[in-house]
Amino acid sequence: MSSTWGNLLEISVFGESHGPGIGVVINGLPSGHALDLDDIRAFMRRRAPGQTAWSTPRQEKDEPEILSGLFEGRTTGTPLMAVIRNTDTRSGDYSELLTKPRPGHADLTGMARYLGFNDPRGSGHFSGRLTAPLVFAGAVCRQILQAKKIEIVSHILEIAGIRDLPVDTAAPDLAQLTSLQQKPLPVLSDTVSEAMQTAVLDAKNNLDSVGGIVESLIIGLPAGIGDPIFDGIESRLGSILFAIPAVKGVEFGDGFAMAKRRGSTNNDSPVFKGQAIRFATNHGGGVDGGISNGMPVVFKVAFKPTASIGREQTTINLRTGQADTLVVRGRHDPCIVTRAVPVVEAAAAIATLDLLLEFEGRLPVSHAVSAVSDQKAKAAAGPATGRGEEV
Repeated sequence: MSSTWGNLLEISVFGESHGPGIGVVINGLPSGHALDLDDIRAFMRRRAPGQTAWSTPRQEKDEPEILSGLFEGRTTGTPLMAVIRNTDTRSGDYSELLTKPRPGHADLTGMARYLGFNDPRGSGHFSGRLTAPLVFAGAVCRQILQAKKIEIVSHILEIAGIRDLPVDTAAPDLAQLTSLQQKPLPVLSDTVSEAMQTAVLDAKNNLDSVGGIVESLIIGLPAGIGDPIFDGIESRLGSILFAIPAVKGVEFGDGFAMAKRRGSTNNDSPVFKGQAIRFATNHGGGVDGGISNGMPVVFKVAFKPTASIGREQTTINLRTGQADTLVVRGRHDPCIVTRAVPVVEAAAAIATLDLLLEFEGRLPVSHAVSAVSDQKAKAAAGPATGRGEEV
């Protein structure tokens, strides 16, 4: 199905922007993992609308309501389902779109795909609103990855052509990058932050929008993960990253810049660091042959300018069969990049956990036996709840 993604870990996203609610079903989660719901809410607040002058004024708390898959604070291993209620919708803003499709949107292609039966309100199932359940799923996966010492961090690399300071992708400062999560605009340079904010507000005041680039790193991923040819890390990550609305480009490591170099300057040479094999540089983004090499996995995601703008644009009128003009109403971000950062991290967390579960499933039997022995030892010590359990 088009709204379902994953192999061992499978997510299914449902709902429409102006429907009663949106949500996600996560299948294949390992059982027994304690979930910090406050941490999940904090992660989701980074994406929530209405928090800054450069985001949509739509007010949604994005409070996830978990309906299944969690018992006494731990994952059960059965499908984890969460729903997020929509509370601030103004569907009347979208009535004109039934006859006047918006430039740059899925109005026309959605009509063609679903024979005109798709929900156009707030872009329906095509809306960026659907990234809220994606972020919930990513927040859950992120906690499981953190228990395995794997972190996913990001910064805004560029907005409106204004570029942030570079990250040392071979030896990133994890503490510094993690601290950016507390900033409304997660960039390394405060001077750049001010310039970006000015550019976004200028576009907003001119009834226009701007795009940008998010750079992310997966730190702590062991070597050997990924299944070439078609299930390599780039292929799997790319497939879920491109599912984020408004994403138009994904590159790994130095990406397109590598096409301008010679191999002698682009190759990442292996070196010993203690007993570990690492690389002197990380131009390839931590991936060779579709498989992780132990270095940080680095990728960039390019977002186009928000398509819904307040300027008058040319379109067609499906009722009259003539050219027409349209002024998009509703509440929209002049730049979605700031709110997209946790969405990128969430998508990466989902893909990384799915890849990791596949990798762990191929470990020697001795590892599985050890895990069972550990579980038996815990059982012999007695249940944490102090009461008998059925087996």
